[in-house]
This record gives sequence, structure tokens and C-alpha cells, in this order.
Amino acid sequence: MEILKICLTSILAIIELFLMTKLMGKRQISQLSLFDYINGITIGSITAEMAFSPLKDFWKPAVAIAVFGLFAVLFSVLSDKSVIFRRFFLGKAIILMDNGTIYRENLKKSKLDMNEFLTQCRIGGYFNIDDLQTVVMEPNGQLSFLPKSTLRPVNPRDMGMHLEKETSPVVVVSDGEILHENLKACGKNEVWLRKTLKDGNYPPIEKIYGAFVNNDEISVYEMNEETNDNDIYC
Repeated sequence: MEILKICLTSILAIIELFLMTKLMGKRQISQLSLFDYINGITIGSITAEMAFSPLKDFWKPAVAIAVFGLFAVLFSVLSDKSVIFRRFFLGKAIILMDNGTIYRENLKKSKLDMNEFLTQCRIGGYFNIDDLQTVVMEPNGQLSFLPKSTLRPVNPRDMGMHLEKETSPVVVVSDGEILHENLKACGKNEVWLRKTLKDGNYPPIEKIYGAFVNNDEISVYEMNEETNDNDIYC
């Protein structure tokens, strides 16, 4: 009987946690701010307690989770409305390096020493900090890098080229199944799909793992049961 109660409270806790996460938005599953981090840990702890709570006391942690969730939503709204509020509670970006100058005091504010700073630069792909124009610590703790203009990758605009706008490929076949809504979204239908696959000598739809349409062109990946055991990346 006790096991059934735990199962029931656990299921109810999962349901409430799911609903509150939907309410609070995707920030809880992406890069977290300091407040999001604290809020997430607290809600997780309360949820764990809820799973083992007696049914008669189940409402207590449930109310606590709801309060934390609603407070997170309110906090998000206030952050959007007020720059002062956002900077005070979420923090603001800190310039760590700019135009050849490393700001030691800003490194201290960010709780970074030189070794950690250089490590993060290497992780970002910059082994020589002379290649960097600006380094900024964002409010979520991540470092953003602006390389010097002479070291940035050349893009079509630099070369005076005018390219057509790119569109995102649309998945029209997944694991041997036709995705009719996706076909419709890209202005195609099943007749066009089957004809295109036949003209391209592709296998039957049942043997296609994934097919993508982009600007009237189709790319097809067949189902393959083989494995690749090469160890070239060890």
C-alpha cells in the first residue's frame, strides 16, 4: 500500500512539475540565469519531498511549487519591463577585455583569474588572445568573443556577393513514414514525393530513414543497420 502511495504522489509531482515548467517557459531548460538556477534547484528539492509525502499532506509541497513557479513568471515579467530590475537581479554583461586591454578588476568581479580566462578563451577556439578584439562575460556566465576584424571569416558581403535567401530543409519522411503536414507546409503533396523518389531511383518510402525538401530539391537518407567502429577520434 505504501508503494502505491509513493507511485501516486510521484506521478502527481511529475505532472505538476511538467505544468509549471511549461508555464515558466524554456529558460528552465536552456542557459539559466542565477535566479533560474536557484529556483530550479529549489523546485527540484520540493518535488522530491512531494514524492514521499503522505497523500493527506500532498497539497503542502504542491502549493510551494506553485508559488515558486508563479514567482518565476512574475520575475520574468518584471525583468522584461524594467532594465534596473533586470540588471540588479540577473546581472549585466561585463567587459573582460577590449582593444588589447585586460580589465583585472572586471575579472575579479566575474570570479575569474587569468588561468580560467585563458581556459575559456581556448574553449571558445581562441588560443591566442591577441586575435581577440573584445571578450564579454554575459549575465548567464558564458563568455562571448569578438575577434579582430582582420581575423574574422570572410563572408559573401565582404566579397560583394549577393546570394539567395536560404530556407530551412523540411522533413517530409521520417523513419519510413510520410509527414503529410510537413509536405503541405512546403507546398508539396504525396504524389509529388513519390514521383520525385521514383525519378531519383530512391528506395521505397518504407526503407527511407529520413527525407528532406529544400527549394524543390530532395535529399534522402536510407535506413542502414551497419555500424561504424572507426576509432579515429580517440
